[in-house]
Amino acid sequence: MLDQFQLDRVFHALSDPSRRQMLDRLARGPASVSDLAAPLEMTLAAVVQHVQVLEASGVVRTEKVGRVRVCRLETRALSAAERWFRDRRALWERRLDALEEVLRETDPDRPKKRGPR
Repeated sequence: MLDQFQLDRVFHALSDPSRRQMLDRLARGPASVSDLAAPLEMTLAAVVQHVQVLEASGVVRTEKVGRVRVCRLETRALSAAERWFRDRRALWERRLDALEEVLRETDPDRPKKRGPR
C-alpha cells in the first residue's frame, strides 16, 4: 500500500481535468507525449509538466524510445487510491447501518432493514 505522502500525490495528480484526460487515453495503451498533447489545447511544454506530475505520483511511467518519450499507465498507485475509497465507504456503510439499527430500536414503526446495499 502507498504511504500517505504518495497517496496525496496520486489525488493531486487526479485533481486536474487535463491529467485525467491523459489517463483516459493511457487506459487504452501506451502513448507518446505528443499523442497525449494532440487533443489538448496547451503547449507541449505544459503537457510535459502534467506528465511529470503524473509520473511523480506513480500513476504513469515514462521511458525514452529513441527521440520519443512513451508513457504507460501504472495501475498500482490507482489501485491504492481505489482501496482508500473502498475502505472509507465500508466504514461509513457500517456506521450508517449502526445508526439505522439505533433508529429502529427507538422507533418501532420504522420498517425493517432492506438488506445489503
